[in-house]
Amino acid sequence: MKNELDLHIKAYQGDNLYDFDNEIILKWYPHRVIKFSEDSTSMLELGLGHGFTADIFSKHFKRYIILDGSSAVIQNFKNNYPDCNAEIVETYFEEFDTEERFDVINLGFILEHIDNPFQILTRFKKFLAPGGKVFVSVPNAEVLNRRLGNLAGLLPDMTVLSENDLLLGHKRYYTVETLTKEIENAGYTVERMEGIYLKPFTTKQILSLNFDKKIIDALCEAAIDYPELSCGMLAQIK
Repeated sequence: MKNELDLHIKAYQGDNLYDFDNEIILKWYPHRVIKFSEDSTSMLELGLGHGFTADIFSKHFKRYIILDGSSAVIQNFKNNYPDCNAEIVETYFEEFDTEERFDVINLGFILEHIDNPFQILTRFKKFLAPGGKVFVSVPNAEVLNRRLGNLAGLLPDMTVLSENDLLLGHKRYYTVETLTKEIENAGYTVERMEGIYLKPFTTKQILSLNFDKKIIDALCEAAIDYPELSCGMLAQIK
């Protein structure tokens, strides 16, 4: 199983067209999590991925632990962020255990990767401190650019995984409806759901327009109120 996880390391080494989108999304949404967790001091995060979120969260939370099952991804993170003080535990989510309880648990773009989202959502409840917060973020099948592709007849099924999705190890997309159902089936309620990055066109098209950073920031701000149209969805659940 470990070798299978390591196979996805190529997606995190910085030579992918969609690194443009990933950097926008993964540097934006952690600040939204922090905004709604200002009084929290500890976080447990599932998954290292590109390392953007770990770098941000480690500077905010006094106690910060991140779990990842791939030694290759962990080493890639250490190479890119040698000064990061995050505590990294190499483990599968299904096997992790601790007596410690955390103010915040973050499942950032994790549910689309794992075989059994219900199992992980329910299992990690026990690691939450009383009054703690859980944040879940996932990619949106119905993001605006995919909706336009569907209406133009270029994308018959918005839920079909792309070549890039498969490279990243994605197993599914979500919509506002299916994410809400996934969360509620695991015994949570949604306190807040917002969008992450309003992406109107394909990545190649946006890159060709050479947008100023102010426009990209505006697309992130605009997305907050439109999760059903955004590239990703961020849910605060309890």
